[in-house]
Amino acid sequence: MTIYGFRVILDFKNADIFRDIEISSEDNFEDFHNSIVQAFALDTGEMASFYKSDEHWNQGEEISLFPVDEKAFVMADWNLEQMCSEKGDKFLYIFDFLNMWTFYVELMEITEPKAGESYPALIYSEGIMPGEREDIQFESHEDQSDYKPDDGLFDDDIFDGFDDFEQ
Repeated sequence: MTIYGFRVILDFKNADIFRDIEISSEDNFEDFHNSIVQAFALDTGEMASFYKSDEHWNQGEEISLFPVDEKAFVMADWNLEQMCSEKGDKFLYIFDFLNMWTFYVELMEITEPKAGESYPALIYSEGIMPGEREDIQFESHEDQSDYKPDDGLFDDDIFDGFDDFEQ
């Protein structure tokens, strides 16, 4: 077993809102989903999906909370190590399909478990969640699906410094 250190960034203009989460590579995507929900204090009753992503944050294959068809990847059926294996692996995480909360998720480090630690663990928290979705002010985009972090809406260095944070 190894420990994956992920940085999870909320797509929100003019604010750095992110969490660093450590989780076992053997945990499944539903465990990771639950960790994100808890770390950001989200409503547990909403739908969510992960999407494999590339270095340009393009949306790839869906890993959904519930089966949407017979070919779908389902969070509970896939361990993290089956879909990600190296630093820099990326996912989009969409929470609450009505409001479309979008998070950028990147595997920042792979380490050995620490004695006496339990996982998953929130190891760092930056920023507070906005009160309501209407508070979000996007740049003008016709289609938000093409919105990527390299659009200049937050600092490029937000993915740096993962090792610097301690619980």
